[in-house]
Amino acid sequence: MNKNGIGGGVYGLAFIGALIYYIQNATSFLMGAIGFLKALVWPAFLMHKLFDYFQL
Repeated sequence: MNKNGIGGGVYGLAFIGALIYYIQNATSFLMGAIGFLKALVWPAFLMHKLFDYFQL
């Protein structure tokens, strides 16, 4: 049984949006590469900040 939720689609769209944001604001190739890596892991940082905010 294959259970696909909308989470993958939401993450995919958010990744593309973050990638576009970081690439547009990059001033060099290295900053663009770092932006790509940031776009991959930003949800982890978001959840960490939310857990800190709600003290979970």
